[in-house]
Amino acid sequence: MAEKVFITCAVTGSSPMPAHPNFPFRPDHVAAEALAAAQAGASIIHLHVRDRETGVPSQSLDDYREVVGLIRQKNDAVILNVTTGPGCTWMQSAEDPAVAGPGTLMFTAERRLEHILELKPDMCTLDICTMNLWGGVAINLDPMITRMGEMIQDAGVMPEIECFEAGDFVFADDLMAKGALPKNAPYSFVLGTKYGLPATTEAMMYCKNQVPRGARWTGFGVSRHSFPMAAQAVLLGGNVRVGFEDTIYLRRGQLANDNASLVHWGAELIERLGGEIATVGETREMLGLAH
Repeated sequence: MAEKVFITCAVTGSSPMPAHPNFPFRPDHVAAEALAAAQAGASIIHLHVRDRETGVPSQSLDDYREVVGLIRQKNDAVILNVTTGPGCTWMQSAEDPAVAGPGTLMFTAERRLEHILELKPDMCTLDICTMNLWGGVAINLDPMITRMGEMIQDAGVMPEIECFEAGDFVFADDLMAKGALPKNAPYSFVLGTKYGLPATTEAMMYCKNQVPRGARWTGFGVSRHSFPMAAQAVLLGGNVRVGFEDTIYLRRGQLANDNASLVHWGAELIERLGGEIATVGETREMLGLAH
């Protein structure tokens, strides 16, 4: 178990909106949830944005700018970790398998990083998987990820390597070897997607054993696996992620009121397992981020 454990809160995500009366999607609500999560003990806030009218996932620079600005007006210390995931989804046409079908969203590296280069958050996630995901294929091939990794580093932003399946760790090693990713980049293990790594003790142990010695990592499970995998991460020396992106429940049948409630449960879990929650300053030290 690590001496200190930091908590990431993923406040809204990009999946279809769940049936929850307080699920945040308007910029002011997303920012308020982020600020409350930070107050509850989250050192890192993972951000997506959504359309303020419909709640569907947004890729608008203006939406990112508004949410980040609202958070920074009231909290300039919490670590902001902004997604770069949108723009890698390919859906196959039913008429012609060689043609992209409805729902395809493929961007250039520059478009996927537009908000990162403009806003320069502390961190950004970098999905490196190519796999069956969300009814289509997530495509993140070497030329794209190499370009993105170089641009992220040039912007002075720390990438967090998101691994969804076993081969992602080999890919990460190759990217680091050629300088496309920094040697000290942290990892997150996404466990429990349908065709990815399962949410099991064995899978998390495998993931831990693939990352470079001393690398910081966060392991988390989606949906009902959120808190069981949070506990597993703590016991294996990793860090914790909670939030409405991953689950809206505290336990089966019990909705969380808000993201802060999930952070409180995560913090209590860490403490009951004998861990100590890292402050924002300590988390910055652990990740090599500027204060």
